[in-house]
Amino acid sequence: MSELIYAGSLKTLEDEGAKVIKGGSHAIAVFVHEKQVYAVDNRCPHMGFPLHTGSLCNGILTCHWHHARFDIKSGGTLDPWADDIPTYPVHIKEDEVWVHPVPYNKVTIEKLRQRLREGLEQNISLVIAKSVVGLMEGGFPATEIAKVGVDFGTTHHQNGWGSGLTILTAMTNVLPKLDKTGQILALFHGLVHVARESSGMGTRFLLGSLPVTDEMNAQSFDQLSEWYRHCVEVRDPQGAERVLLTTIELGFTNEQIADMMMTAITDHFYVNTGHTLDFHNKAFEIHDQIGFEDRPYVLSSLLPGIGNVSRSEESHSWQSPVNLVKPLMDAFKELPDIFANVSSIEDTDVDEAALIEQILSDDALKTVNMMLDALKSGVSPARLAQLVALAAAERISRFHMQNDFRDWITVLHTFTHAHAVHESLRRSTTPELTRAVFHGAMSVYLDRFLNTPAARRPEPKDVEAEPQNPSELLEMMNQQQQVAESAGWVVNYLASGGDKSELFNTLGHALLREDAEFHSFQMFEAAIVEHEHWEIEDSELASHAQETLIIAVTRFLAGHAPTAREMPHTARIAMRLHRGEKLFEDE
Repeated sequence: MSELIYAGSLKTLEDEGAKVIKGGSHAIAVFVHEKQVYAVDNRCPHMGFPLHTGSLCNGILTCHWHHARFDIKSGGTLDPWADDIPTYPVHIKEDEVWVHPVPYNKVTIEKLRQRLREGLEQNISLVIAKSVVGLMEGGFPATEIAKVGVDFGTTHHQNGWGSGLTILTAMTNVLPKLDKTGQILALFHGLVHVARESSGMGTRFLLGSLPVTDEMNAQSFDQLSEWYRHCVEVRDPQGAERVLLTTIELGFTNEQIADMMMTAITDHFYVNTGHTLDFHNKAFEIHDQIGFEDRPYVLSSLLPGIGNVSRSEESHSWQSPVNLVKPLMDAFKELPDIFANVSSIEDTDVDEAALIEQILSDDALKTVNMMLDALKSGVSPARLAQLVALAAAERISRFHMQNDFRDWITVLHTFTHAHAVHESLRRSTTPELTRAVFHGAMSVYLDRFLNTPAARRPEPKDVEAEPQNPSELLEMMNQQQQVAESAGWVVNYLASGGDKSELFNTLGHALLREDAEFHSFQMFEAAIVEHEHWEIEDSELASHAQETLIIAVTRFLAGHAPTAREMPHTARIAMRLHRGEKLFEDE
């Protein structure tokens, strides 16, 4: 019995009622109840309060801090917001009570995965946080954690793909830029938003594909694509779903299906202020992270939203005082011929900086013509999309605080749409998807009034000094109205040779320590990913682009901080509990 721990004589325990013994690195509470001896972990699994101070009545052990209730025999909790408590084998030899320090119900990776699922189902943030912490500390892959959220969110939300799944995908994309604490926070935020968005929304059931026959072959894809396009055109999500599921059933590639879906979206201009295309791009991005096992649920989750979207060509601002619709439609007629002849065109020098300035100008028709000329000169659609995304970021970097606060979101929508177009064209290039590059450029044009006046681009100071500690930026963002100051700080940090990886991690924490709303997550991810694309180039434009993107994301985050910080506080509780800290004592 050398591995057992002596708890005392049975008579002594009966007199004391409860006794705490040391079981390795943790304490075990031993109770005598109705002439039986029970041993449980002394830390309440909810928030760590010592259970030996609780009440034991009628077989129920109640914690006195938040009144979590546990079956003293099995350790099971009656409260879904708490967790089951570990119980330990008890051996009685004559009058001596011994406890085996290895619990019956060990916490395993599979139990943590199940607990995460329960946290999502019950929409309980602390349960989600504790599950994420346990899984990450247990070495479970972060992408597999995200997959649990994607599986849940695409199934238990009748309205389909929304901001929660977009946040989760965006945060999964930026995990390599964050330290371990940041990764935990990123996944936690994404999963909580999925849970909140899905709460009470009901389960979504797939309609199923059309009957698949032996006559269906590669030629069937063109017919199915035409049907799909028509269903989206007439806002028929159910018909579109059946056609989509049929293409999946027939084994068509992700690239083919993406082209089909994106074509239907880009038949109209800047649909739903860019959200629809952005959501589509994110759905394909998460596939790259978690695999294609759940492709039917993930891709079909995009379709409930097509029934009620805005189409910008129908809006007054796209038709007057300058009619943008007709010149764009005329330009789009040229795209098939440009694509057909691009292989025979030699790549020529295009003044990309001048093209960006033109996109930012107040002459939209000239912008359309210059963009067409750039494509004819051999500039790839993906590169053109990258330049439009940079122009959109420039709007944010020069966004003046004289504007209405809500107009941050206007320039943000243009940038995240342009980023989504860029990423989509990197995946697959078609004339139809290239139309979205022009949609984005026209949105940049329409946003021009938000740079009147334009905020000054900060200049570096004291560049010979040692780089400042990034924690200073976090301290600065503890106060409101620090937009210009924060931008000036990062410019000086970069000019003095500051480490970009530290800066990106710090900006990540500036986001994740807040009760951030949807658009802030979009902004951070889009800026970081676009910066990564420019980082591989060595040119004056690339250096300017990288600084612009960093200024833009810094100003946006500073403009939306501080908040109440309720969500990160919940995550910190989970991390402290995992470390065994006593929350009921002062830090």
